[in-house]
Amino acid sequence: MSLLTICLIIFDLGFTHRSETELYLTDFYLITLFVGTATILVRYNISEKNFPLKVRIFDGIIFSLNILLILIRLDFLIGTFPFLAFFNNMGWLYLALLIYFIREFSTLRLNFNREFLNPAQLFIASFLGLIFIGTLLLMLPKATYEGISAVDALFTATSAVCVTGLIVVDTGTYFTSLGQTIILILIQLGGLGIMTFASYFSYFFRGKSSYEHQIMLKDMTNSEKIGEVFSVLKKIVLLTLTIEAIGAVFIFFSLDPGTVEGFLNQVFFSIFHSISGFCNAGFSTLENSLYEPEFKFNYPLQLIIVTLFILGGIGFPILFNLYKYFRYFFKNQYAKLQHPANSVYTPWVINLNTRIVLLTTSVLLLAGTILFYFFEYNNTLQEHSWFGKLVVSFFGAATPRTAGFNSVDMSALNFSTLMIIFILMWIGASPGSTGGGIKTSTFALMTLNFISLARGKDRVEVFRREISDLSMRRAFAIVALSLMVIGTSIFLIASFDQEKTLLSIAFESFSAYSTVGLSIGITPHLSSASKMVIIATMFIGRVSMLTILIALLRRVKYLNYKYPQEEILMN
Repeated sequence: MSLLTICLIIFDLGFTHRSETELYLTDFYLITLFVGTATILVRYNISEKNFPLKVRIFDGIIFSLNILLILIRLDFLIGTFPFLAFFNNMGWLYLALLIYFIREFSTLRLNFNREFLNPAQLFIASFLGLIFIGTLLLMLPKATYEGISAVDALFTATSAVCVTGLIVVDTGTYFTSLGQTIILILIQLGGLGIMTFASYFSYFFRGKSSYEHQIMLKDMTNSEKIGEVFSVLKKIVLLTLTIEAIGAVFIFFSLDPGTVEGFLNQVFFSIFHSISGFCNAGFSTLENSLYEPEFKFNYPLQLIIVTLFILGGIGFPILFNLYKYFRYFFKNQYAKLQHPANSVYTPWVINLNTRIVLLTTSVLLLAGTILFYFFEYNNTLQEHSWFGKLVVSFFGAATPRTAGFNSVDMSALNFSTLMIIFILMWIGASPGSTGGGIKTSTFALMTLNFISLARGKDRVEVFRREISDLSMRRAFAIVALSLMVIGTSIFLIASFDQEKTLLSIAFESFSAYSTVGLSIGITPHLSSASKMVIIATMFIGRVSMLTILIALLRRVKYLNYKYPQEEILMN
């Protein structure tokens, strides 16, 4: 019943219908809400299961909200309590029904047989399913002002789910509030992965999960232990929502008066750009992103957004490890002040992954900022003050690493600056993040391998640790596959759109594969065939070609032999 209600809400919001139909739909919503409220009572009176405290609190809040909405819709309370008229809005009714659907869906048992569907296949299928649903939703009559073609809807949905940001139509003027909300939901679900949300809510309400499911989630969340899977899931969801909420508040107060008209529009603008920023999506309701005349000199706003996409691109494992370190550091400092003898030194609280990612990220940001400042000082930075030049240079160095926002005219950049952006786009964000690219750790291992070979060493060492052969092989595979995919994309687009310059095509392909979203301006003018190539490139860049190969090829279960080793002539 809750699933049917969600379908009716989509019909209600997405299509134009008669007022009589609206009344019938509202009556059905109230019946569903009443059934959902009764379901909570029946579940607790009949079920022998002992529900956790957090579930009981959640159900209690939802039960109270449902009763309140039912009484308000039946005009029982507004006459006595006029302030409750705030809740007499269809939006609250839609929200309550959506929560009811999530509550009922989460009680289903999610078990996956690895013999039929391995984690890589399930991961890819979840993205394909989300893109398909997003495409259908964006084609709803009320999602756009003038309608949208199937190819453009598929392109936009893929760009949102793969958190890329490449657009064929302007998000702010082409899509209605409903369409922009659909894009925002696709960005959020695509940034963290639909399986992350589904698995977390399933465990939240059911309190248990199968062993197979936990093994699959261990690979997806980069957890060290199976027992930590749902703890990591909870941290990912809560950290994401917290950072996005704080970012939205800061963006709201950084807006100059008159730039966004209306309080609700300001709230939506802040939420949209906070989620888009943290998820490294690059979508904006502004036609020219932050290069709009009212925003390109708003340096506090640019610093807030750049902080969001750096945090989103640095990776959840790194953020968790940093939190663990600072917690250990302050706890140990407090122990030293209270009882010096009780302080305990713990080695390697900051693990090797964190050290490599932080060092690589810092070097890329610093070098990128300096080079952008140097090459664009008398070009796109000319109209800014000295402080503005620094902020815009920092923004320009950070955004190519899969963020996709722009605060300068991309088509006016010098050729040397574009070459720097090519490299930054290809490297991308860090592993376990919402960003794309070959990842900072892959680039670091590749660089360390060069140095190791040049020095005549037979192994790669860093920070007094030896890098495993498996990590080096994966790094080489990721680099090689990325160049193959990007090269194929450039070749196909150049064949379909021969009038486009090679530079603009290459920029588009690099941007699509690394899920960056930056463009020199050719995206809306591509042919349908080239758009399909970009769609495939964005998808491959989001799920990675290595994951696709793992999904397609049958894994070797036993390898109890070893052949003699031979040296291959290289140069």
